[in-house]
Amino acid sequence: MPQKPAHSFSIAPMMDWTDRHCRFFHRLITSHALLYTEMVTAKALIHGDANRLMRFDVAEHPVAIQLGGADPAELARAAKMAEDAGYKEVNLNVGCPSDRVQSGAFGAALMARPTLVAECVAAMKEAVHVPVTVKCRLGIDDQEPCETLPQFIETVAAAPCKTFIVHARKAWLQGLSPKDNRTIPPLDYDLVRTIKASYPHLDIVLNGGLRDVPHALEEAASLDGAMLGRAAYQTPWVLADVDAQVFGHVENAPQKPAIIEGLIAYAARETQAGTPLHAITRHVIGLFAGEAGARTWRRTLSEEGPKPGAGPEVILKAAQAVLGAQWAA
Repeated sequence: MPQKPAHSFSIAPMMDWTDRHCRFFHRLITSHALLYTEMVTAKALIHGDANRLMRFDVAEHPVAIQLGGADPAELARAAKMAEDAGYKEVNLNVGCPSDRVQSGAFGAALMARPTLVAECVAAMKEAVHVPVTVKCRLGIDDQEPCETLPQFIETVAAAPCKTFIVHARKAWLQGLSPKDNRTIPPLDYDLVRTIKASYPHLDIVLNGGLRDVPHALEEAASLDGAMLGRAAYQTPWVLADVDAQVFGHVENAPQKPAIIEGLIAYAARETQAGTPLHAITRHVIGLFAGEAGARTWRRTLSEEGPKPGAGPEVILKAAQAVLGAQWAA
């Protein structure tokens, strides 16, 4: 079977969620999905603690970085830093609607400035050899996406940019909070499919409102891939289907005891290096979502994980309480 591109299935960049600990956990469940960092601003990389902001475990590969910004020179410099750090793709955020991002005139606000986005992409592509991609919305505020989205895609594709990840909702920069922007604007998967039909030479990846792997594969059947967001974080076991259903790797299906063993080993290493246990366990609360024992798992990690000096024994305790005889550690 030919190897499928990593974009066939990916996990969305999510602020405050997809940090390096979250990504390591997701990689324990799926070996092949493409992982993304949280959005990192170009200014933060250039003027801040770049080593901390770009740190990742080699086990996370394939892993991409998402950058935020609107200055072509800054983005080019940040993209080169990311490539040098080992990231395999640089993605430009043209979809975040937060007030902080708006005040910097980037994120979703850039949907109104396709020429500038093209300039940013061109500068980044000049600086790096890894792919440069764009994650965008259908449009913003009073734009008519059926008119403005094709114009945006055409302009940025000429940069050139081949891969667009489209969150199939508009973003309302005035009147909706960032949280509401993730759920209230209606989804329009058909428009994303229309974009693909109009520009078959481009790779179009679908994002927004996808519940699980079967739903993602159904909605993105005529597209080049799907990106799962909140569902991957809140109900991470849905990722157990990815390697087999998307990439055709049916051997070594993930098993929860093995994943927890991996978490315990990771937590032991990280806590010894000074990482608070809660920085890790806060991302794995949903591992048993919807299953027997979910409340015990969640309560144990939530109550004991943040305690000073907490270590991997907390994860072991939670696993023993939930899995019982299945736990062979």
